[in-house]
Amino acid sequence: MSRIYVYILLMAVVTYAIRALPLTLIRKEIKSTFIRSFLYYVPYATLAAMTFPAILGATDYMLSAIVGFAVAIILALCNRSLITVAGCACGAAFIVECIYRYVI
Repeated sequence: MSRIYVYILLMAVVTYAIRALPLTLIRKEIKSTFIRSFLYYVPYATLAAMTFPAILGATDYMLSAIVGFAVAIILALCNRSLITVAGCACGAAFIVECIYRYVI
């Protein structure tokens, strides 16, 4: 058996185990408020950890990425829609990118 097939099989087993073990081992309701609150925030923390580096590397200049991110944070805190936040953040990053590229 080729080594690549062993790696793929191992990856499949680990992925399945991560998803299947909690379903089989934890059958009763979790009563600990600490664990419940921890599990509540795990998806948000994971999404932020995956998204933030991509935001900073999405443009040619770090300044335009930071401005776009700041615009997105401000609009999201003002309870704007997702389309508005994404569009304005992209627009702000694009404007700063154009200014930075052609003026400076």
